[in-house]
Amino acid sequence: MAVGTTTQSDDTSARGAFLVALGERLRRLRLRRGMTRKAAAAASGISERHLANLELGTGNASILVLQQLADALACPLAEVVGDVTTRSPEWLLLRDMLSERSEAELEQARACLSELFGAPGRAADRTAHVALVGLRGAGKSTLGQRLARHAGTPFVELSREIERVAGCSLDAIHSLYGADGYRRYERIALEGALAAGGRCVLATPGGLVSEPRSFELLLARCFTVWLRASPEEHMRRVVAQGDFRPMSGNAEAMADLRRILDGRSPFYAKADVTVDTGGQSEDSAFEALCATLASAVDWIAPAR
Repeated sequence: MAVGTTTQSDDTSARGAFLVALGERLRRLRLRRGMTRKAAAAASGISERHLANLELGTGNASILVLQQLADALACPLAEVVGDVTTRSPEWLLLRDMLSERSEAELEQARACLSELFGAPGRAADRTAHVALVGLRGAGKSTLGQRLARHAGTPFVELSREIERVAGCSLDAIHSLYGADGYRRYERIALEGALAAGGRCVLATPGGLVSEPRSFELLLARCFTVWLRASPEEHMRRVVAQGDFRPMSGNAEAMADLRRILDGRSPFYAKADVTVDTGGQSEDSAFEALCATLASAVDWIAPAR
């Protein structure tokens, strides 16, 4: 066989590798949005079985189906198909410039770009707002309310603020306006909470970190705390609260939860500090939270 020739086997292998990579991107994007496979299939108008085959790399899809999925996942089609940084020469040059930089250097570059283009600037005193991030069941509402009472400041449950701004429940927002509408109301509610003035403790929805503009605003204006726990701990707490939806009709609930946590952990890890609440009682977790914050936020004292 001559050097440089391509066999049918090679071609088939390359197509298979592309489909596997496509499936992995679709699953990663879906989990980043916190959507079950059933929800993503319904939002995109394709069958759940077809989506499952695509994510496994065993199915093929038309460009129109991929566009439907991109719309449902609120991302550009280019991000589904491949790298969005192939759009233009400038994108390619920027990608090459940043490709081998460390996380610290990338953070510095992002700060410079934010200042250049008028993105949310880092507040002079971010400690006026303490924001708790993490998955459902991390303890954001419970510990957040205790922290606010302890410090004598208002507590803001951002999910309730989203409902207030929209004038309907979270489920209704998703049904009426879709994922894009929800993110829009989430952004409006966050901006309103931060513009209210004065100190506050803010509990954020678990998926806020998957919306770059809102997450950038949170990091710029708040002192952030990641309340971290294991997937098993998250699931146990949610079910203990009487919410069985994570298990409803989803035999792979725990596997999905692990993937969601894996996908979001690098974003949660950008918080200023991390408090591990796994395996702790509420009192112990609260004491750990206060002790961690007391050294950085002057209006929060250690718990007695």
